[in-house]
Amino acid sequence: MIPAKRIRRLRIRILMLLPTFLSLSCGIGGSDFAGGGTGGTGISTGSISGFGSVVMNGVHFNTNAKTKKFSNGRDNSATIDQELFRVGMIITVRYSPGDNNAQVIEYRNNLIGPVSSMVSVDNTFEVLGQTVFVDNWGASPPLSPDDVVEVSGFVDSAGRIRATYIERKPQPPRPGQKYEVKGFVSGLSTNDNTFLLGPLPDGSVPVVTVLNAPPISGLPGGLENGMYVQVTTIDTRPSGGRITGTLVEVLSPRTDFPEKFIVDLEGLVTATPSGSGIVLIFAVEGKMVRTDDTTVFAGGRTAADIRRDVRVQVRGTELGGVLSAVEIIFR
Repeated sequence: MIPAKRIRRLRIRILMLLPTFLSLSCGIGGSDFAGGGTGGTGISTGSISGFGSVVMNGVHFNTNAKTKKFSNGRDNSATIDQELFRVGMIITVRYSPGDNNAQVIEYRNNLIGPVSSMVSVDNTFEVLGQTVFVDNWGASPPLSPDDVVEVSGFVDSAGRIRATYIERKPQPPRPGQKYEVKGFVSGLSTNDNTFLLGPLPDGSVPVVTVLNAPPISGLPGGLENGMYVQVTTIDTRPSGGRITGTLVEVLSPRTDFPEKFIVDLEGLVTATPSGSGIVLIFAVEGKMVRTDDTTVFAGGRTAADIRRDVRVQVRGTELGGVLSAVEIIFR
């Protein structure tokens, strides 16, 4: 990882259809889910749209001296919100029962590494085997091969990162410099000590093969398929579709929630809905979501509007590994 430095940086902020009319009030449409309602501590995850504390998913989350703030695994609680976070970053907020006071705010990028190839025709570039899609290529400053970038964004059904935030680092790649890429383990092979790394938990779109070398952090039992991990590497680009991992760390994906917690999840639909009427099962970044005849579809939209790669905000409760939706907001 490149250390954070107080030096001049060029930041490319890509606001992936972020509404300009996001409310700074405590909720949307009168739902009890803004601020946790009466159900206790809540979790909200999505892209930052503004500050004055932190605004995300249409909710103004209050921060104070007690708020714990983490950026890429580091405790930065003493840092001012606007200095630590940026508009477009995907964050997870744990907030207090019955209000919008943020207890913990955590940001983790999707990856950091050198640009290995660019295809401006379809608004994409590659970093460590991951394809990054830029919604508005013409509105962003140009990137060049070997630029080191940090990317935050949503995963689409094709396994691409749809960037909501890109920061170009000032230094070019240096020998021995460490980079990071995150994803789910699949195709684990003990014969040649490799696994596939992809952005969706079902392993349907693996994008790079990892040759994992010791040490593997905090894994006494070793890796397992389905784990969400961060791979550290000094490779600048895949060779033969492979990168060598110098460190593999197990993380909790942002779509993993405690049982019966109130949840607010923003992301892209990654699986075609099944079911009929308004009783549906679909996935947001691989997280299974269930609607029923009590689910509210905001803004005059309907269940028929839930399609692959549509951006939604799901409000509901975690029940048995499935997010039971109370409200669907289309972004």
